[in-house]
Amino acid sequence: MQRIVNAVDKLNWGRRACVGLVLCAMTAIALSAQTFTTLYSFDGTDGVNPSAALVQGADGDLYGTTYNGGANGYGTVFKISPSGMLETLYSFCSRSGCADGANPAAALVLAPNGNFYGTTELGGSAAPACGIGCGTVFKITPAGTLTTLYSFNFTDGAYPEAALVQAANGDFYGTTESGGTGSYCGGCGTLFKINPFGKLTTLYNFCSQSFCHDGYGTETALVPGSGGEFYGTTGAGGDYAGGTGYEITPSGTLTTLYSFCSRGGSLCTDGAGPSALVRATDGDFYGTTLGGGGNGQGTFFKMTPSGELTMLVSFVGDSGGSPDGLVQGTDGNLYGTTGLFYGNPGTVFQVTPAGTLTTLYAFCSHSGCPDGEDPLAGLVQATNGDFYGTTNSGGANNDGTIYSLSVGLGPFVKAVPQAGLVGQVVRILGTGLTGATSVSFNGTAAEFSVVAASEITATVPGGATTGKIQVTTPGGTLLSGGPFLVEP
Repeated sequence: MQRIVNAVDKLNWGRRACVGLVLCAMTAIALSAQTFTTLYSFDGTDGVNPSAALVQGADGDLYGTTYNGGANGYGTVFKISPSGMLETLYSFCSRSGCADGANPAAALVLAPNGNFYGTTELGGSAAPACGIGCGTVFKITPAGTLTTLYSFNFTDGAYPEAALVQAANGDFYGTTESGGTGSYCGGCGTLFKINPFGKLTTLYNFCSQSFCHDGYGTETALVPGSGGEFYGTTGAGGDYAGGTGYEITPSGTLTTLYSFCSRGGSLCTDGAGPSALVRATDGDFYGTTLGGGGNGQGTFFKMTPSGELTMLVSFVGDSGGSPDGLVQGTDGNLYGTTGLFYGNPGTVFQVTPAGTLTTLYAFCSHSGCPDGEDPLAGLVQATNGDFYGTTNSGGANNDGTIYSLSVGLGPFVKAVPQAGLVGQVVRILGTGLTGATSVSFNGTAAEFSVVAASEITATVPGGATTGKIQVTTPGGTLLSGGPFLVEP
């Protein structure tokens, strides 16, 4: 299965397939002014088409990937300071045959050891079914030293397009968009786990049920539940061919919770092609679909852990279409982006858990789109309170941009990982942490050490329960953006 490596290829098949379910209805929506700053415009040599969300490192800088460009044309890993100073850390396809991978489509994940882990959609040790390779899993240090941990060979999966997630035991869990040995498909994607040293185990092959009732086309990251299980979505398949929401145990037992396109017949009023999923502080899951809804331009929905789905928003008109990527802000609201859709160059939006949608920023607001166009990736909220994101195109050179958006939220702290056992050492990221005098986990005092102004290490104390982390600094008290889950 040959893949064409260019910017258009990154516009996943789910978006292209789902947007045509019904014609667009263009209706105006109010635009709220916010503080938006274009921090950086790519120029090709340092990358092209950033297509994944950023992640904050322990040093306070933001780390990310570009799908194309760099020294060899196959994508990069970079870091950028909150003020906009960018450094290219690695250019893919630096080894013969792209053995180190090519075209990273997913966000990086920061591990407690301070290194980042990620995937490339292509490259790796040659696999005939995938042309230049079926993709890789890699580790990269903050200084840019890359280690290829695993190369997919199609039978164990191909084209990993979603970010990894790390469990409390240190293993990473992820998905592939294609490949595998699903008995009714022969290559419709997999779920896998991989340890930090590169040992991979395939947990599930999609399309293992007749008519692909279990779904296929897994392009979204897994989301940890409260009991060690994971939740996710497929972009297609299910009982009505619109994709699924599912739960999977760490041992690989999959339960389909919901099949999209079950309402409204061919119009799929409940949504089609789920594109994002996050677990909110209320315990429910919130997500988006690329298509379907009352206007055919995608939806925002809530799903309980048991699979009860409520469609909250149908995107339409100036609110954009094909929403992709969500993050819950420290104010409890959800923030995301819509991509290039029938002439609309994309937006950043806020939506409340009850479903009130506000467009915060509309891209390409000036001639030539110097502020960027087509924000394929979601946002990250840095510990200074601001949101950061990327656009796939636009900017000074039409190669994509990095931007920040302030909505007036204050600083907070973030734990890495966000769940752990009593006695486990975790990193606490923040700003202005020098001189901190106390750290507590849901009110239970913890032993800690200040590493830098942006980092504290702390030990989960005995008797701690799930809840907010609190750090007392000379500048005031900082709370974690969400609860830290103390695992039994």
